[in-house]
Amino acid sequence: MTQTFEDRKLIVVGGSSGMGRQTAADVVAGGGSAVIVGRDPERVDETVTTLSATGKAWGITADLSDRNQVAHVQQRLTDEHADATLLVNAAGIFVPTTFLDHDGAAYDSYLELLRATFFLTQTVVRGMVTAGSSGSIVNIGSMWAHQAIGATPSSAYSTAKAGLHALTHNLAIELAGHNIRVNAVAPAVVATPIYESFVPPEKIDETLRSFNGFHPLGRVGTAQDIASAITYLLSDDSSWVTGTILNVDGGVMAGRN
Repeated sequence: MTQTFEDRKLIVVGGSSGMGRQTAADVVAGGGSAVIVGRDPERVDETVTTLSATGKAWGITADLSDRNQVAHVQQRLTDEHADATLLVNAAGIFVPTTFLDHDGAAYDSYLELLRATFFLTQTVVRGMVTAGSSGSIVNIGSMWAHQAIGATPSSAYSTAKAGLHALTHNLAIELAGHNIRVNAVAPAVVATPIYESFVPPEKIDETLRSFNGFHPLGRVGTAQDIASAITYLLSDDSSWVTGTILNVDGGVMAGRN
C-alpha cells in the first residue's frame, strides 16, 4: 500500500542508497518530495535524477564525519528546506571488528555519525517548531543495539545505535508537545550496500544468503521491507505512535528456531 504524502517534504540523511533511498522513492510515489543527503556525489545525483522523473527531489553531498561539512548541511537545510516536516536518519556504517581490534579512529567514525545525526535532527526540528508544523521523524536503529551476535562483533556500532534508540525515546517525550513524533526501526540483516565496505562484491550474495537461517522467517530483509515500516511511521496512519523502536527483523528478537 502506498502511503499518502501530498505536499510533504522529506529529508533523508543517508538517502542515496539502500533503505533511505527506497523510503525516499516511496514518499515521492505518494505525492511528497525528498531531499537526499549523501556522501557519494554520483549516487546522490543519480538518486535525485531518478526521483525527479516522478516528483520533486534535491540533493546535498557531504561527508558527515567532517564537522564543517555537517555545519554546511545544517545551513542548507535551514536556508532551503525549513519547510520539511518529515525526516529519516538512515546514514550508517557497519564494519564488524572485535573489541580488542578497535582503534580510536574506527570508534570515532561511529560516534561522529551519531553526533551528525543529533545536530541535523536538531536543525530540522527547529524548522518545524518555528513554523508550528507537526512532523514525523524515523531513525534507523539496529537489532545489534538490542543484542550481540558472535559472528559479527560490533561493540562500537552497537554503542552508537543504542544511543540512537535512546535519542528516539528522549525526543519523543520532548517533542510531543509540538506534535512531532519520533520513532525508530531496528532491522536485522538487510540486503543493502552497507556490506560493500567489508565484503568483496563477488561474495556479497553468498554472504547474505548465509544469514537466511538466522531469521525465523527464513530470509534476510530487503530495503523495501524496511522502507514499508518507515513510511508507515512517517504517515498519518501512525498518528498515535511515538517513542517506539519497531523491530523489523524477520522475527529475530522474538526468539530462535
